Amino acid sequence: MAPRDYIQTVSQIFRGMTPSVPTGISTVSVLSVTVFAIQASLALTPGTFSVGSDALRSGHLHRLILFPLYHRSSTQLLLSITTFVFLSRTLENGLGTVRFLFLFVVLSTCTGLLYSVLDLLLDKGDPHHTEGLVPAALACVALSTMHSNMSKGFLCGVSFSTMALPWVFVMATSVLIPHAVLPCNITAALVGGIHGKGWFSYLDLTEARAGVLEKMMPFRLLRKITLVTFVPASTEERRKTLLPQVNPTPGSYPVQAYAPVSSINSAGAKDMTYEGWVTSPPTPAASCSEQAPATAAPSV
Repeated sequence: MAPRDYIQTVSQIFRGMTPSVPTGISTVSVLSVTVFAIQASLALTPGTFSVGSDALRSGHLHRLILFPLYHRSSTQLLLSITTFVFLSRTLENGLGTVRFLFLFVVLSTCTGLLYSVLDLLLDKGDPHHTEGLVPAALACVALSTMHSNMSKGFLCGVSFSTMALPWVFVMATSVLIPHAVLPCNITAALVGGIHGKGWFSYLDLTEARAGVLEKMMPFRLLRKITLVTFVPASTEERRKTLLPQVNPTPGSYPVQAYAPVSSINSAGAKDMTYEGWVTSPPTPAASCSEQAPATAAPSV
């Protein structure tokens, strides 16, 4: 087997054994790991890319874009990526990879800006820095619930109202994930809900525009990655990607034959039908031969 064919076979087996992760979520996760590796190798000061009142005072506006990719510890990085994959997959499957990445930048930037302003107004000399993918994930799940037709949601076997699910995740992530700041998580959920109501519609990327961007770099390169699923922006192509039709080849499944029951003919012959087999009763000649022959009456 050629090395290229071997790699393709292994990748197909790997994709079949693991749940499919969309390309947008995978890209953000890889960037987060890359930023964490750079931070660890350069021994940067904790809070270098965090957002808070310092981001506005110092004029470091680049933090508003980079803070979702920055994590202080490996534990925070692992839990943050897990939360992001769990809460954001539905949104990317519903919008497409290009629109999801654009929406990720919009939601995270708006969340970082509003939280920095809030921290500046409530500053008491000790700024509360925040970072990580958790705020972006909460904004995505709040946006998804605004467009959901379900009235009830289930979490660990407990039923909740769909509109209450983002706030349940806000409380859970604020307690379980290290360095999570509750005011920032609340701000992220509000930003996602406001965007879901259409207040930021002028910032949306249309489906037609996203379809054009898919054919350009770097999205054209992302489409070639086989280990993850690139979700198209077009509704028709997205359905074919996420819900592929199964067209089995002839003979790939066992087929049983079911013969119809024939009507009783004038000769009294009747076919006997069984599951998978069709048998016929003995012919009249054969059945007559089995009977004892009639003896002729002796002539007088």
